Amino acid sequence: MKIIPAIDLIDGACVRLAQGDYEAVSRYTESPLEMAKRFEDAGIRFLHLVDLDGARSGSPKNTAVLHEIASATTLTIDYSGGLRTHGDIRSVFQAGAHLVGIGSAAITDPTSVQEWITEFGAKRFILGADVRERCLAISGWTVDTKIHVREFVEQWEPAGVQAFLCTAIERDGLLQGPDFSLYSELQDTFPESEFIVSGGVTSEADLQALQEQGARSVIIGKALYEGRLSLEQIVRFQC
Repeated sequence: MKIIPAIDLIDGACVRLAQGDYEAVSRYTESPLEMAKRFEDAGIRFLHLVDLDGARSGSPKNTAVLHEIASATTLTIDYSGGLRTHGDIRSVFQAGAHLVGIGSAAITDPTSVQEWITEFGAKRFILGADVRERCLAISGWTVDTKIHVREFVEQWEPAGVQAFLCTAIERDGLLQGPDFSLYSELQDTFPESEFIVSGGVTSEADLQALQEQGARSVIIGKALYEGRLSLEQIVRFQC
């Protein structure tokens, strides 16, 4: 599997939210760059960088942090949070992102997203499929929709999108294990797509179970920051 540690950003600092609640913030003393370098030194090759300020405001706010990490490491970085315009996409690529994650805009402005995909290439996009009770939530998880996750994937697969970052919001930041049934259901239904597991991964047993059921990519966040998993443990699952 691809093992992808997450760095979530508010005001340029590392944080974690519980279930996307901006009032339930855990802050960490290590800087984003220090954290990224520690990941790289351990043998990690990928990084998931989330601009929570951007997700809430609707435009990216932490591209300076992205540029700093991209300039100082060789990590393959995907960046998400508040990317709503062509200018946002271009600026994030120019700051050093290899891939961008699009969430709300894929629902609220699909015509523009299709134009971005045509210009920059579908393989450079990861579409966020953040779910609460199998339906999508947008705008930093503050707005629930009635769009089922399967309906969303069916819409975007024909456009060439191959990767969907699927966060089980009910599990995110709670260290209670991932929603195995959700990811198994999606991978079985859409075998050609990559569903990036996000939310609740807590232990080696979780990683082993995900690997055995065919997960291709896994994001690990709070379990690392809280010491439930070590870098030495997770890197062993990296393909």
